[in-house]
Amino acid sequence: MTVLEQGQITIHTENIFPIIKKSLYTDHEIFLRELVSNAVDAIQKLKMVSYSGEVDGDVGEPEITISLDKNNKTLSVSDNGIGMTVEEVKKYINQVAFSSAEEFIQKYQKDADQQIIGHFGLGFYSCFMVAKKVEVDTLSYQAGAQAVHWSCDGSPQFELSESDRSQRGTTVTLTLQDEEAEYVEPARIRQLVKTYCDFMPVPIKMEGEEINSHQALWKQSPQNLKDEDYLEFYRYLYPFQEDPLLWVHLKTDYPFLLNGILYFPKLKPDVDVTKGHIKLFCNQVFVSDHCEEVIPNFLMPLRGVIDSPDIPLNVSRSALTNDRTVRRIADFIAKKIADRLNELYKEQRSEYIRCWQDVGTFVKFGSLNNDKFKKQVEDIILYRTTDTGESASQGETPEVEVQSQEDDAWQDVSSAAANKDEQGRTYTTLPDYLERNKVKHENHVFYCTDEAAQATYVELHKNQGLEVLFMDSFIDTHFISFLEQEYSDVKFSRVDSELDNTLVDQDKASDIVDPKTNKTRSELVKEIFEKAINKPKVNVKTQALKSDDPQGTPPAMVLLPEAMRRLQDMTALLQQQAAQFPDEHILVVNTAHPLIENLVEISQGSIVQGTGSSPSGELATLICQHVYDLALMAQKGFDAQGMKSFVERSNQVLTRLTNR
Repeated sequence: MTVLEQGQITIHTENIFPIIKKSLYTDHEIFLRELVSNAVDAIQKLKMVSYSGEVDGDVGEPEITISLDKNNKTLSVSDNGIGMTVEEVKKYINQVAFSSAEEFIQKYQKDADQQIIGHFGLGFYSCFMVAKKVEVDTLSYQAGAQAVHWSCDGSPQFELSESDRSQRGTTVTLTLQDEEAEYVEPARIRQLVKTYCDFMPVPIKMEGEEINSHQALWKQSPQNLKDEDYLEFYRYLYPFQEDPLLWVHLKTDYPFLLNGILYFPKLKPDVDVTKGHIKLFCNQVFVSDHCEEVIPNFLMPLRGVIDSPDIPLNVSRSALTNDRTVRRIADFIAKKIADRLNELYKEQRSEYIRCWQDVGTFVKFGSLNNDKFKKQVEDIILYRTTDTGESASQGETPEVEVQSQEDDAWQDVSSAAANKDEQGRTYTTLPDYLERNKVKHENHVFYCTDEAAQATYVELHKNQGLEVLFMDSFIDTHFISFLEQEYSDVKFSRVDSELDNTLVDQDKASDIVDPKTNKTRSELVKEIFEKAINKPKVNVKTQALKSDDPQGTPPAMVLLPEAMRRLQDMTALLQQQAAQFPDEHILVVNTAHPLIENLVEISQGSIVQGTGSSPSGELATLICQHVYDLALMAQKGFDAQGMKSFVERSNQVLTRLTNR
């Protein structure tokens, strides 16, 4: 073998070689990604020069081969790409940080569709993190070129000699350090190829088998893909997960190059919404599982792939560098998400509603955190409502029917039908709610945060024709405050915060003065309850709830004034504690309920025992306490001791009523 040259590797930055060798990459396994990336570059370069007519004959099918030798502890990566001449080896291998890819792109920039992965010129040297010796055997595509063999033992010293290689391309062979023997295990290499190189556009073979997918779905045109293609790709990326709700295909080449597919997953309680789940690629080379700088924080739970050579990475490609391009890409992604949601809302309303429970969290969180996004989605924020949609058929919005293609039936395509989910529940936007209720309660929104706990209050509003919105997702506590800022002239009231005048009947009988006590019935009821409950912080009010069936209304209700409740919730949030039921609250006693009317008669029983108390008076006290307990129960206002007392009093009431 003729030695062509011996010398010292040129380092553009003094003493950088030890840093490259030991500290350039956090994970040693990255070396395989870099070597395979270089092999892909070599194949892409060959395609580019062949397009320009510089290659004689057929270039053949591209291929990268990984070979392992456990006995000699060697790993080789071979390609049938462009190869290198002696001068190119001197220039590109011996001069660290002189990027051959950058120079090549400048020369062949007309063929921009052939992406070159490397941009730093340092990737090749990552192999010294795991190897005690590195050899390069290469033959250029150029006619009459001499095959070259380069070797280095990890010091700045190298040896360049002639090679007897006869096939165009390059083979890089690593003699591994003893502690890096894991990289001659086929299973380990398969795992690394799947992680970093699965979507590279060249077949990668080992032991005669192709071990990468090389089908980057995000690089294809959306017009050529079906729903099942997107679903299969998602299942491949995230096995054992539920299918996504919907997806967005990203594709742009100006003002930056970016491709990707983002999926809306079905949200689960164990999903960390602050952690990114999107895979970042650079020209189909996997870079990171986390790209928080590129994705707006409100879209963190999204899943999928983003691929862009214009995203600035640090020299090891292990982290993003924050600059203007990153911010512009983040804005672009947010806009495309908003566009997709608006498209779905307008063209597939039922599908949009089906996904709303999960998608709504993204939309609301985005509105809270991003003004641009808020403006893009403000017209498609939905709320489930007690309205059945029948108002549309009563003249507010005309019904529309169209004849089916079979010409034998008419189908209802009214907005009312379009705004229902699979369970028949109706959804609305806030502007539509306000417009629909201008006459009944202008600029006043009634809402519910817990359908089960506040069912009594919701039903009371519904019976009097007051529409209630359900704001019961975990984000709605904050979103209501946001809405109050956006709609400064609108009052938002939770159904259990106060009683609207529409709900209250003017009970004339309650104002009649009883000649025996010289008190009105309302005053007497208030006095009975205050004495029975004996809680100074509970404000007892007597009102007659309006209803066609007084028996169907609650005998009493606990109200939590809006401002006080919100203050307590905020305090609990700041202290990172669960909100406690406030001691100060309002007990509204429904004087129109038959139970309350009977209670007054019971409390006035005339039989007095020797102790000075009457059995009927004691029963009235127990009933008052029981009514109060039931009102608290509707508000989930019981602690452990409260529940114990409730059970004991219930037993006493039942015992009294059955005692003959």
